[in-house]
Amino acid sequence: MGVLRCAWRIPLMLLVVVGGCLAAIPLLPRGPRPGTAGAALLRNWSRLFLRCFGVRVKRVGEPLHDPVMFVANHGSWMDITVLHAVRPADFVAKAEIGRWPLVGWMARRGGTIFHRRGNNDSLAAVMAASSERLRDGRSIAAFPEGGTAPAGTLKTFHARILQAALDAAAPVQPVALRYLRDGQPATDMLFSKGESFLHNVGRVLATRALTAEVHFLKPVVFDPEGGRRRMAETARAEIAVVLGLAT
Repeated sequence: MGVLRCAWRIPLMLLVVVGGCLAAIPLLPRGPRPGTAGAALLRNWSRLFLRCFGVRVKRVGEPLHDPVMFVANHGSWMDITVLHAVRPADFVAKAEIGRWPLVGWMARRGGTIFHRRGNNDSLAAVMAASSERLRDGRSIAAFPEGGTAPAGTLKTFHARILQAALDAAAPVQPVALRYLRDGQPATDMLFSKGESFLHNVGRVLATRALTAEVHFLKPVVFDPEGGRRRMAETARAEIAVVLGLAT
């Protein structure tokens, strides 16, 4: 069955990607501005792209209005597309994505802010760009874990990225992302140890249909005593509850 799924999903995926690239040229000149045709394109294209993999998206809860910083758990390369399918935002992503063929170009058109991991100068630039866009009325989405986490785990949330929201006086809303098949966690969607991006894509293309849930949780409030560290810990704890993990 996996071979049969790939036989029709791969051509459809390529068609959707090429069509999305052509549409992005006039509609996404500098990222998905809120309430524009570009934002609608990104949302609808993301849903269609995910359907090529047999993934349906379900929203739970209400996202805040622009501008807001979303902080989410990170387990799959699909996470960005899943969130875009319900709430377009400018993502903070690793710099390597910007060098991927076609994907990197699409990410730049989608307003992605690229970060070189382990580089403090890069992080400072990312925070400045994020704060500027928040002040400009755009929303930012980030993965405070700093990378994908193994199935059934949730890494420590790094708090420094939240400073951009504090500087722009923008709210911070945690978002829990989880993948379910027949009501049970679909851990086969996530990266296995040492697995490459392309291998995971091929494996996901062959899997049965599933649902991606996007849970928008209550915003975290700044605590003068605990600062941004307390905010990061609170966001992580709220997401852990949705994922059924111990904090």
